[in-house]
Amino acid sequence: MVLKDKLGVNLKVDESQLVQISDMVERFSGKRVAANAPIVGADVFTQTAGIHADGDHKGGLYESRLRPERFGRVRSYALGKMSGKASLLKNLERLGLELTPDQQRKVLARIVELGDCKQIITTDDLPFIIADVLESENYQHVKLMNCVITSGYDLESTASIRVEVDGEIHNAAGAGNGGFDAFIDAINQVLARYDYTLPPLVDYEVRIPKGGHTNALTECIITWDCGDRTRTTRGVHVNQVYASVAATMKMINIGLEEKHAS
Repeated sequence: MVLKDKLGVNLKVDESQLVQISDMVERFSGKRVAANAPIVGADVFTQTAGIHADGDHKGGLYESRLRPERFGRVRSYALGKMSGKASLLKNLERLGLELTPDQQRKVLARIVELGDCKQIITTDDLPFIIADVLESENYQHVKLMNCVITSGYDLESTASIRVEVDGEIHNAAGAGNGGFDAFIDAINQVLARYDYTLPPLVDYEVRIPKGGHTNALTECIITWDCGDRTRTTRGVHVNQVYASVAATMKMINIGLEEKHAS
């Protein structure tokens, strides 16, 4: 690119094949290409700052001759702590989704929150976040302030939690067969003071986006047996145990809201 663009050398190189050739050399040589390597790096055409996405949205204000399409690539817009409305809109556009301004605000706030735990949130992660945010209820009787869960191979798991219930702070510790079971043991100790018990589980599903990587967001969907009907709650987190914790907290808030209403 320097020879051609800066020095005006006439080359017979097919630029659209550079990335594929680089990938092939990387696989056979076993030497990884840095993510920020010019032209062929994985993150070179990924916008992370909202101001750059806004520039693209307004007609390519920050574009140069080194456009991704020139090399058979496409520009992507990473979501995370530095994301703005423009980055979200670009990803929604790619997914073919439309959200109201209020929904966009809530989803963006959740993205920034998750960005503290996950360096980059991908377009594949976004539907999980949207579904999680849009089904959340406004009431919040119980708030999880802090939670530490430890698990070991062939060892009992433990959980220590601090929760706020209608303005009152409680601490509890639990143990169980896995991190989620330990959390349930701890939270049930708190809920017993308010004469509330979590309903039995009917189904428990954990998944990541199709084609996702090990660092993808995790979605946990739990179905609860509420007697006359079943309820389904969803939690999204970078850690699958805490995704299940988030889904459980939603069920607790729903149950306490109904208890207060009756």
